[in-house]
Amino acid sequence: MNLMNSKTPITLIFRNLTIATLVIVGTFSQMGCSKSSASEADQMISYAKKNNITYVSDPSGVLYQIITAGNSNKPRLTSTITVTYTGKLMNDKTFDSGTITYPLNNLIPGWQVALPLIGEGGQIKILIPSTLGYGSRGSGEIPGNAPLYFDVSLSKVK
Repeated sequence: MNLMNSKTPITLIFRNLTIATLVIVGTFSQMGCSKSSASEADQMISYAKKNNITYVSDPSGVLYQIITAGNSNKPRLTSTITVTYTGKLMNDKTFDSGTITYPLNNLIPGWQVALPLIGEGGQIKILIPSTLGYGSRGSGEIPGNAPLYFDVSLSKVK
């Protein structure tokens, strides 16, 4: 008797167990991914509520509130921008602040999504999921997988 014959009961049992195992593993993997994504989104929404941020949701996952729209000179990815900003973790710990001048395409993806929404003289509050910030690697005082909050004023677009 050939055990590899697709019509033997043993082969059918192993095939069914393999399919069942893949379905269970896939289900738990999906649950794990959606739980951490939901948890991060929940952290961002909770932070926004706690800090009276009336946010708009971007399809990317960025939450933002435009405080001042600024003028019509809005940055593109190829623009060099000058901004004054404060960056915080969801526990309100400030990890960075200052004034910088950089090409927008050299900055984190969350800024690339949000800053073109305002022009020179504009101010925006941004909540950024970790995937559009520093991801799983983190940076300096920013731990891996940390959603971030920024208050940014855009002073110059070149």
